[in-house]
Amino acid sequence: MTLTQLGAFVLVARLGSVTRAARALNVSEPAVSQALAALRQHLGDRLIVRGPGGMTLTEGGARLLPIASQMVVLGADAEGAVRAARGAPESLRVVATAEVAEFVAAPLLDAFTRRTPREVEGGAGVGAGSEMPVLLHNRLADVALGPYLGDEPGLVSEPVFRARLVAVGTVPVPRPVWLVDPSGADPGSETSALLRRLRVPEERIRVYPNQTAAWAAAADGGGLAIALAHLVAPRVQRGELRVVGTPVTPAEIRWHATTLAPERRPPLAGAFRRFLGTADALHLMRTPGSGVPPSRFRPPVYVTIWS
Repeated sequence: MTLTQLGAFVLVARLGSVTRAARALNVSEPAVSQALAALRQHLGDRLIVRGPGGMTLTEGGARLLPIASQMVVLGADAEGAVRAARGAPESLRVVATAEVAEFVAAPLLDAFTRRTPREVEGGAGVGAGSEMPVLLHNRLADVALGPYLGDEPGLVSEPVFRARLVAVGTVPVPRPVWLVDPSGADPGSETSALLRRLRVPEERIRVYPNQTAAWAAAADGGGLAIALAHLVAPRVQRGELRVVGTPVTPAEIRWHATTLAPERRPPLAGAFRRFLGTADALHLMRTPGSGVPPSRFRPPVYVTIWS
């Protein structure tokens, strides 16, 4: 029985599927399935079974889950202690929604690591809002940037930035195809909430790898894209896109920074949270530059836990 196997079990149990667990760990689905199979064989229990309503824990799996979660957290603490003892850089892992990761996460991490007196190894990953509490509780992420998660026990969620969602395209059409980034496939995202308010059926939604790709398709006349007003503004000013009015836009949203409660929060996560309230951080969130594709952002922990 290994930490890798326990981590796979915890994520499958908490997230409800092998697919979501593999995405959170940035590994293949077979890798998660093999780790879970090895744990099942070692313990002589199926642990998780698939039923009509989704994944269900066996009696043994239900008893194992809280213990396994504690072991995974202790494993992260042990790794941090050894890193500190050998003078390695401190690790800061940020998980963000797709739109935050694409434009904002890397500039914020770069600015924070430049101004902090200690040596920091920072990395950011992309996650859905429903995945973030699991990643935080199991120390696979230190800070989450995106939706409000404060209703989850043990987490503190604070607003750090206010923005507006708008619809952009070339010309208004009666029944447009809606072009969205991966957050449009996350039922808990602001983008999905906006589409529901517009009563857009699934067949008129197209998901693109990131916002930039969705905007490019909208500029080519492929439909309407949902965009953060301050990020798409340069393209609107250049005449590549225009803001198209809808009954529910512009819609005001807020980005939140979520961490573990103070008594469990890693010190570096607290320092990063305080940095997000500075003028420098606010400036970067307003004008982050050209942005970087989400594929560039993968926390070191997602790799080292499987190495």
